[in-house]
Order: sequence, then structure tokens, then C-alpha cells
Amino acid sequence: MPRYAPYTTTVIGAHSVPRWYEAMDRLVTGGQLAPGDFADAQQRATQAAILEQEIAGIDIITGGEMHRRTHNRHSPPNAMLNHFWHMIPSFQGETKPKPITPHDPHVFHPAAICRGPIVDTVDLGLVAEFQNVSAFARKPVKITMTGPHLLAAVAYDEYYNDMRRMMEDFGKLLHQNFKKLAAAGCKHIQIDEPYFTASSEGEVSAAVDVINMAIEGLPKDIHLMVHICQGNYAVGPDYDGQIGHRYFDTGRYKADLICKIQCDGYLIEHDMTPHFEKHLGNKQLGVGAVDVQSPNIETGETVAQRIRVHSWLAPEQTLITSSCGFNHLPRHVALGKLRAMSEAKAILSTNLN
Repeated sequence: MPRYAPYTTTVIGAHSVPRWYEAMDRLVTGGQLAPGDFADAQQRATQAAILEQEIAGIDIITGGEMHRRTHNRHSPPNAMLNHFWHMIPSFQGETKPKPITPHDPHVFHPAAICRGPIVDTVDLGLVAEFQNVSAFARKPVKITMTGPHLLAAVAYDEYYNDMRRMMEDFGKLLHQNFKKLAAAGCKHIQIDEPYFTASSEGEVSAAVDVINMAIEGLPKDIHLMVHICQGNYAVGPDYDGQIGHRYFDTGRYKADLICKIQCDGYLIEHDMTPHFEKHLGNKQLGVGAVDVQSPNIETGETVAQRIRVHSWLAPEQTLITSSCGFNHLPRHVALGKLRAMSEAKAILSTNLN
């Protein structure tokens, strides 16, 4: 099992999305700009995300997932679901609105409809993303991928009529794409599963089995992390000035089931850390001590203290991250929070010497 150095810093994936994003998207829809113009803008935003992570001192970076967003700069499902569904032939066609949280009955996601088998030959674009980000990055690059549970749970199933079978085919698809990532030289892979808390025990147990299948047999030198959270969604007619909320924080937090995933570690919200004390074993835990649901920039000492309170967690098992993606936050706030993570690493690392 590969291990990161104590207090390694990393992000969850999404970076602050520019305010011009949706306005420019509308110009493309209206024919005033070409789709290529928008793609160029997304590429420049990706480069900015890389630069800001690096100047903040983050150890393992992403491209900010900028190119995954269309028609909505805030909502994570747009980048976690629609982006990948659109690549799979059996999900082509119209979508249907689907409620995604019991906390707000007015929140719906345009969910795709599965009308045929999910084949494992589809290229999900992960290798191209890795190569594009790596061409500009000077730090190690991590590629994030939506897990089989979320991909299946939010979709409408008109083909399988069996949640587990649907997840299994998603797992086979992910497995093939992860193998291609490994062959391309990617050493850092993250699977995102934010819907475990709101789901049944049996559904999560099945998802754990599928994730284990998806990562089975990958090279031993790859860091395989799983991000578990309870949502990071904003709602309302005007998203500006709003931040994300934990819309999936209903039900039992299933750390015992999560820790059966045969990965190298987990990235979680910092206040969920106690759930892992009896189940983590010798895996690593990325403590999301920077809170993306708060618009205030933490100090390095605040982040360090949020980690110190979990005295049972050994330094060699501790990573530093944020509670979820930065997509809701203004750029200067996201950058400040990134710097706080690096400052916390410096503070905590002094005790190792």
C-alpha cells in the first residue's frame, strides 16, 4: 500500500468557478460565441486553477474540473454526473427532473435515463484530462472520478431494473478507464461517493463491492483514495452569494462499510472523523479541516487545531484537505483556504522533527 507523507495536502477536485462562466455559456447557446470559444475559456480557467493550487503550496493537485461543467457553474452533479453520462451511448436523449435531497423539495437534477447496457469500452476522457493537466502542472496530478453508486443512484433506470447490476456495469467501465489512466502514468486516482449516508445499508454494501472490483488489479504504486461527503449543493434563482449545503446528511454515517473499500485512504469532512476511529485500520485519512460551507477563510492554526482534536489519528495516517470542492466559493476565498491548508501542514509538521 503506497502512503503519502504525513500531512500531505490535496484538494477534493473542483476549484472556484469564474463568475463569467454562466454568462459566457449563454452567449454560446445564443450563437454569439462558438463552442470552441467556451472550450478555450475553460482551458484558461483550468490553467488558473493549477497555478493557484501550486502557489498555495498544495502537494497533490487537480485541474479544477473546469471542463466538466456546462450550463451551471455551481451544481456538482453537473460535473459529476451529466459530464460522464453524456459520454455513454445508453444515456443519450432527454433527461427527466429528479429530486436529490429531502432538505429542499424544490431541488431537482436533470437526470439521464439509462435505456441500454453500459458497455466498458467507453472512453470517459480521464486520460485526456490527466495529460492536459500534467502538461501545465509542476506538482503531481490527481484525477477524480464519480463512483458507480452516485452514477447509478441519481439516474433513471429503464433497462436494468436492478440497482446492483447497473452499478456493476458502471464498475466495469470505471475499471477499464482506471487501467488506461495507470498506463498513461497517473499515480493518483480518487473516487467520489457523496450519497452513501442517504442510502440504504444494502445499497452501500453493494457499492463497496463494486468499487473494490473497479480498483482490483491496479498497479501497487497508485494512490487510490475515496472521497466521502454528504453533499455540497447551492440552490435558489441566483446562486451568487450562496454557498454549498450538506443536502445528503440524512441517515446513518456508514464508516464501517466505507472502510471495507480496499483503497489507500479516505477524504472526509473533518467533523465526521470520529466515525472512523474504530474502522480505519492502517489506512490514511484526509481530514477536510477547511470548510467549503463557510465563506470565511480559516487561519492555518484553525485548520491545525481541527486536526489536533482527533488525537487518535496518527500523523503518518493524516492528510489535509477541504470538506468538499471549492466551486461555490469566490476565487480569493478558495485561494485563502488553500494557503491555510499549507500553513496547517507547516504547523503540524514541526512536531514531527
